[in-house]
Amino acid sequence: MKLLFLACLSPKTGNCTTAERIRAHIESAGHTCELRDAADFKSSAEVASLIEQKPPFEGAIAIHLFKGGRLLLDTQVPFGVVFGGTDINEDVKVEQKRAVMEQVLLKARFAVAFTDKLKAEAEVFLLSQSSKIYVQPQGIKTEAAQSFCWSEFLRRSGVSGEDVEDLHVFLLVCGLRRVKDPLYLLEAFSEWHTENPLVVLIIIGPKIDPVFTEEVEAISKRSAGVYLAQERSQEELHAAMRRSAALVNSSVSEGMSAAILEAMDLEVPVVARDIPGNTAVVQHEVTGLLYSSPQEFVRVSQRLLVDGELRERVVANGKRYVEEHHSLDHEREAYQRLVDMLH
Repeated sequence: MKLLFLACLSPKTGNCTTAERIRAHIESAGHTCELRDAADFKSSAEVASLIEQKPPFEGAIAIHLFKGGRLLLDTQVPFGVVFGGTDINEDVKVEQKRAVMEQVLLKARFAVAFTDKLKAEAEVFLLSQSSKIYVQPQGIKTEAAQSFCWSEFLRRSGVSGEDVEDLHVFLLVCGLRRVKDPLYLLEAFSEWHTENPLVVLIIIGPKIDPVFTEEVEAISKRSAGVYLAQERSQEELHAAMRRSAALVNSSVSEGMSAAILEAMDLEVPVVARDIPGNTAVVQHEVTGLLYSSPQEFVRVSQRLLVDGELRERVVANGKRYVEEHHSLDHEREAYQRLVDMLH
């Protein structure tokens, strides 16, 4: 079966990683799956024309009901959709977008939600299509680079000094856009760094929003103990995670953070903002730590550094959680079954 797959493909983002992984699942079952960036198309008519080219596509998939799914409304081939966090956390609040998403859900053969909570919220905000919505958590596989130099990583990130090996590095992994809110913690973290120079925060990820990136660059430069690093390959990033004191999430909204799950799989503590997308995977003091303010972030992070029992517990439970609920094999089998519904 020849399938068109639409997703937001900004390089080295969670969306891009998820799309590549799902494509691999589909192609491993013998299908042809062409992955295209939804941002390349201005209208659903353009996508309909592409689908009809010879040889034609026989089905389609999209990540995000609004950003990707709306581009499939004029096509005659069967399609399925995958909910993104933006769909439920942001787009349903806009009446015009919600109406489009309802049309997409009505026409789709299936829809995938990463969590039970996301499915429940979709059923509340959109026309009830409960029987179409399947819950399938993201599958996780991590692979840290073997030839990785921690001190070189820190130096290239702007961290200097003789005692870099003694530093407690908090790694905030995110694409630079407002919904990820990387500026949320900077003032409180800088105050903590002034009290304890061994704690530093490194923000790392692709520059998605150029205007916002300039703002982050300017503020991080004048924030003591805060560094903005160039994005790295997935393998280098995973290696850096392994050496860090904790993986930090500061997002305003999330569907399901791949970085959080990857950190858990790599046996790295997670300190995440207390928002619905994060609480679906992080249970406070069980699989990670949650915070609701910058000051609370500092308090729980300070505790993490001194409480070895807490650290060991959240690391062990996080690893177990990912192994039990985010199996790559289960995800592969689920998407292969769903694609069969497009025949």
